[in-house]
Amino acid sequence: MCGRYTLFTDSEYEDIRKIIEEVERKHGEGCVKTGEIFPTNVAPILLHTEKGVAADAAKWGFPSFNGKSTIINARSETAAEKRTFSKSLMTRRCVVPSTGFYEWDAEKQKRRFTLPASGSLYMAGLYSDYQGERRYVIMTTAANESVINIHDRMPVIVPREKIDSWITNVASAFEIMNGKQPKLSIK
Repeated sequence: MCGRYTLFTDSEYEDIRKIIEEVERKHGEGCVKTGEIFPTNVAPILLHTEKGVAADAAKWGFPSFNGKSTIINARSETAAEKRTFSKSLMTRRCVVPSTGFYEWDAEKQKRRFTLPASGSLYMAGLYSDYQGERRYVIMTTAANESVINIHDRMPVIVPREKIDSWITNVASAFEIMNGKQPKLSIK
C-alpha cells in the first residue's frame, strides 16, 4: 500500500518543478500540494490530452461505495476485474510524479523509498472524474526485494522513458504493471 508520498521542489528535482509550474499555469499558484502528500490532497498527475501527455491537478483517492471513505490504491493483480478500476485501467491511466513514497516498518518508523540515481520516482496511476472532480489512485504490486522487509506492497514504478507508453498504450501498460520493479533505496 502506498499511503503517503513526497513531492519536493528542491533544485535536484527540476522535472518535478516543471510539472508543478505547468499545473499552476493552468489552475493558479498553490493549486497543488507539495512536500508530504496525504490521501485527498490535490497533487499533479500526468495524463493524455489532445496535445499529448500533459500535467494537471487531481485529488488523491476515489470515493468509496459507501461515500464514507477514500480508495487510494488499486492492486495491479485485480484492477482489470474490479468495476471501480477496470474502465480507468483501459482508458484513463495516469502517472503520479513524486520524489519518493513512505511505508512504515515494524517499529512504526516512517521510511522513505526513492529511486537510486534519480531525484524523481513516477508511479502508475488511474484517474476518473467524480461529480466534476478529477481523482486518482496509485497502482500497487507485490513488493520486491528492496521493499519487502518493510511492507508487502509497493507502487508500480513507471520508468521515465515509458511514461508515454503507460499513459497511451494498453499493451505497454500491462507490461509495465506486470513487469519487474526497480530496486529502491531507503532514506
